[in-house]
Amino acid sequence: MNTAIRKKIIEVCDSKISSKGENVGLSFYAFFKNKNDNPELLMEVAKWWIMENKLDHFEKAVKIKEMVKFK
Repeated sequence: MNTAIRKKIIEVCDSKISSKGENVGLSFYAFFKNKNDNPELLMEVAKWWIMENKLDHFEKAVKIKEMVKFK
């Protein structure tokens, strides 16, 4: 994944954790608007989430943040 989407994922995770607490879960859709304005990037993140890491639909934001931060 490119640097811009990694930064966006960390920002979204931080925001969700800040507003809802350490146990908040999210899906990869949380990093995109409700529009399909960048299908290539959406598929790249979906592939990373589903195929490469075998993550469930919802995962803890703290877990995702750490995975993205140290890749």
